[in-house]
Amino acid sequence: MKRLVQWMTLLILAAFAAAAQAQAGKKVEVLWLGQAAFRITTPGGKVIVIDPWLKTNPKTPAQFKDLAALGKVDLVLVTHAHFDHVADAAELAKLNKAKLYAPPGLSGTLTTLGEIPGDLAPGMNKSGIATPLGPEIKFHMVRAEHSSEYRWKDPASGKEMMLPGGEPVGWIIELENGFKIYHMGDTGLFGDMKFIGEFYKPDLVLIPIGGNFTINAQLAGYAIREMIKPKFTIPMHYGTYPILAGKPEDFVKALSGSSTQVIVPQPGEKVDF
Repeated sequence: MKRLVQWMTLLILAAFAAAAQAQAGKKVEVLWLGQAAFRITTPGGKVIVIDPWLKTNPKTPAQFKDLAALGKVDLVLVTHAHFDHVADAAELAKLNKAKLYAPPGLSGTLTTLGEIPGDLAPGMNKSGIATPLGPEIKFHMVRAEHSSEYRWKDPASGKEMMLPGGEPVGWIIELENGFKIYHMGDTGLFGDMKFIGEFYKPDLVLIPIGGNFTINAQLAGYAIREMIKPKFTIPMHYGTYPILAGKPEDFVKALSGSSTQVIVPQPGEKVDF
């Protein structure tokens, strides 16, 4: 009996090792959809959509303005309550019967208004860790420096209201093969970016560079070069409107001397890691 248990243990360990090796050979796919919206496909085939503003986003490619064109979505993440990050989140989550994770004040507002049922909007807060797609994929909610108000029009009166949207956040997504993606959301520069870089050690950072509402290209370059120091970075949240005037070439220039590789996709373009 003892030998049988030993053999079974070895077989289980071998199966886990084989599964881990298989995942390690698969790629992470990151599709930029304009502004701060991304579709991430994990090595195991799970699909995560972050900050989906698609239907009225002037930078989103035409085929993705139909939410069904994203394919099966397993999870929706939102960083804060501004329309250009949350506009299509509830609809996309309901379409796929996928859970929507957002700052707690925003989750409460969405469920109270009936925008999304409570069972699709689980509670979470900063420093929380969620594993809704299984133990191998971890979602860490971290700080962002911004504001978060939810603009809503009352269908009965037609009156627009500004409602609580919780505090803005960023997301660290830890995938099956250990690859970590840091979506910063909308943010200003803050000292804890250095802590986030040292503690979570993200491989890829999705960082706003537009300026005015967020850090600009120069400040984003400083954050990557001096504080977070990832292997890769993709700029976002620029060029959608003239006021978001940050340019990728200025971001690249601000990273002079850094070992971080800057990747600049076009909306609708996929990048594999």
